[in-house]
Amino acid sequence: MFGLFKKKSEKEKLQAQYEKLLKEAHALSTSNRKMSDQKIFEAEEVMKQLEKLS
Repeated sequence: MFGLFKKKSEKEKLQAQYEKLLKEAHALSTSNRKMSDQKIFEAEEVMKQLEKLS
């Protein structure tokens, strides 16, 4: 209950963004391959930022 108003750390925000991009890439993979590849590239960039924080 007390964690309700706790702000997310930068690492948690990047992890959520990474997961969101991978889900979007998966959804696009059947309809638009070029956009799917772009989302995967963006997700990889987010992962690089995550690795820098660790």
